[in-house]
Order: sequence, then C-alpha cells, then structure tokens
Amino acid sequence: MAKDYYNVLGVDKKASPDDIKKAFRKLAHKYHPDKGGTDESKFKEITEAYSVLSDEKKRREYDTYGQAFAGGHSGAGPGPSGNPFSGFDFSQFQQGFGNGGAEFDFGDIFGDMFGGRGQARAPRGRDISIDLEIPFKDAIFGTTRTVLIGKVSACDLCKGSGAKPGIELLTCTTCNGSGHIRETRNSILGQFSSVRACTICEGTGKVPKEKCPECKGHGTRRKEGEIKITIPAGIDNGEMIRLPQQGEAIKAGTAGDLYVKVHVKPHATFRRDGANLIMDLPVKLTDALLGTIVSVETLEGKTLEVKIPVMKRAEELLRVAGKGIPVEGTHRGDLIIRLEVALPHKLSGKAKKTVEELKTEGL
Repeated sequence: MAKDYYNVLGVDKKASPDDIKKAFRKLAHKYHPDKGGTDESKFKEITEAYSVLSDEKKRREYDTYGQAFAGGHSGAGPGPSGNPFSGFDFSQFQQGFGNGGAEFDFGDIFGDMFGGRGQARAPRGRDISIDLEIPFKDAIFGTTRTVLIGKVSACDLCKGSGAKPGIELLTCTTCNGSGHIRETRNSILGQFSSVRACTICEGTGKVPKEKCPECKGHGTRRKEGEIKITIPAGIDNGEMIRLPQQGEAIKAGTAGDLYVKVHVKPHATFRRDGANLIMDLPVKLTDALLGTIVSVETLEGKTLEVKIPVMKRAEELLRVAGKGIPVEGTHRGDLIIRLEVALPHKLSGKAKKTVEELKTEGL
C-alpha cells in the first residue's frame, strides 16, 4: 500500500512549506540514532516523506499521482544501489535549520553517516530576539537606544569559570580533559561515530574543585542588563539589526547573537518610498492658477521655501533634491511634494460671481 507522506510527517495536505519543514525537523530530531532516537526505519520514512513534500515539483506530482510518480520511492526496501536513501538529494539539508535549543544542523547529522567521522561543533549560546519601536524621524536619520534585557549571561563572580574564586579547576575525568566524548554506533548503513560535548564539564574539559556559590558551577546566570543599540540611518520598518555575541552566554563557548526587529511609527506628514520622502500639500485654487511660494517644514524641523509653479493639472509632483532619506553616508534621496488643488467647500456671492465671469472666458 502506498504511504501517505502527509500522515508520516503529521501534517495536513494544505500545509505550507514552513509547516512541513518544522514537522520534519521535529521528527528527525526525535528519531535519528545520533540524536537519541532508536527507530531507524522511522527516520528513513520521515526523510523520504520530506524529500518529496519539500520539493515543489515532486509534491505536485505526488499530489496528482501518488507514489507512482517518477520521483517517488516506495520506502519498502533499499533502492537499486542497496542504499535505502538512494535517490535522495541531501544537498538541501546542508544549510541547517538554525541553532540552539531543539534546533540542529543536518550537516551534523549526515556528515558522519557516510564517512565514519565525527566532529564536535564549538558550543554556542542561544540567539535571542527583541522588538523595538522607534519614531519615523529616528529611522530616517539614525539614533541609539538603550534597552534592558533579561538573558543568560556570564556569572559576574566566577567570570564564567564555574569555580569559586581562588579555587583551582581540575581535569574532567569523564572526558580526560578533551571536553567531548566520542560515541560509535551501529545503524542500517553500517557503523558510524559521533562526538558530543561532555555533560559533566559542559565541554570545558575542566571541573571546579569547589563550585561557584552564585552560579552553582554553571558559569552563567540569568540576569537583566542594559544593551546599547545603534540604529543606522535609513532603516526601514521590519528590518533586523544583528548584534554579535549579545545573545545568551554559554560556559566555555561563544555567546549567541541578539537580533533586533525594528518597527517604525508612521509619521503624520511624511512617508517613505525607497530613498525618497513623500508629503501631501493642498494648494488653493488661486495659487494653483497663478503660482505661489509656500513655506514647508522639513523632517529635520527646518523651514523650506518652495516655489509652486502654475499648475496644469489638479495633481502634480514637485521634487526637492537632497531632502530625502540618507543613502550611503552623505548622499540623500529627494523630497517629493504631492500638490493637490483644494477646492472650496462653499463660495460667497462675490466669489461665485467672479467664477461665473471666468466661465465666460472659457476657464
């Protein structure tokens, strides 16, 4: 009987690519032998399902023809080469799916299967993210913000060593000071090895003779601290700022990164279009017919004298060079003033008579 790949991954047939990826990532982490799972046939099955459903063309063919389509595999046994993963393209897995927590990298999973080699990845703290709302003007010209963040940081007392100040560190007897442990396992593909961080010394190769009373030997503590964030000029709504090593700390490793998602408040007068600023300016009918000079307040708060020529249409655009958004340092975009003739809501008797006289002139 043909397998239901959607059922294998536990997703609906209308699942998005992100939903499919998340479901596969969760199951692969659970069942892969190197990640603590023991059901190798289940791991092969979910990998087969993902290789089809993650490919737009294969998924479309599968939805139409089922497992009879050209890119399908029955999963009942190994392929023509004897390899149960024959025909799968693992190149898509090499980019990984993030880091920290339950996230993992397929380079780490599959790298040891075929070469019999294992390498321990350098420990790294968890990345964290925050949202920051700033005024429109600050987004255009740049600013700095200081925020208070609660995160896992290096212990102030032991400076991240985990040992009580003044007490020596001893070589870990579990890993003999290497900081990692090599494990060899048998699988359906043969024997392969993997390397993981030693849980006793947390990858440091050293254990404190007497633990730090503040962090209990972990070298890190959760605490609040201020972080200064530099907002570059011209940043747009929804953009991310990455602060390297400002994420959560980890013992004997590199801290993760802090990602700041910037939300820009709308401005009452201005809006942006690429490197240009746009504003609306209503113009009286007489000024539109005769032309005039008006004072416009720029985003910086300065007064700018703008000459409005005789308008030929009810709506026109007026460009003021160099008053827009900063680009590449000293260069700036333009200020685009959208002129719109404002018609009077009510005419006096005298005004109406004047308009009627203009009508006789063909205006």
